[in-house]
Amino acid sequence: MKYLLMIYMNDATWETLSEEERSEVFRGHDEFLKAITESGELVSTEALTNQSNSATVRVRDGVPAVTDGPYLEAKEYVAGYYLLDCESRERAIELAARIPDARYTAIEVRPLMTLGGTEL
Repeated sequence: MKYLLMIYMNDATWETLSEEERSEVFRGHDEFLKAITESGELVSTEALTNQSNSATVRVRDGVPAVTDGPYLEAKEYVAGYYLLDCESRERAIELAARIPDARYTAIEVRPLMTLGGTEL
C-alpha cells in the first residue's frame, strides 16, 4: 500500500536550531533516503519551497479566485513529502519516526485512496 509521509515545518522552531542541528537534519534525510531506496519502499520524494511562495485557488460560481499564500493561517505547513510503498500502516509509521524532522515538528502519515482496487 502507498503512504504519503508529509513533513511539517514550523519556521519559528527551525530558527531556534543551531547550524549543527540543521546540518544533522539534512544528513538524516540523506541517510533515510538511502535506506528507503535500498529497501525498495521509496516511490518519490520532494521538498517544497516556503509557504509564502504558494497560491490558493478557489472557484466559486465558475469564477476562479487566486490568493497568495496558504489556505489557512498556520504556524506549521507542509515542507516536503516522501511517497512510500510499504507493507503496512505500522511500517509507514515506523519509517515516519525515522525522518529527522519528527524530532522538531510532525510527520503526517496518510494512505493513498484506492478506487475499484486501483491505487490512486
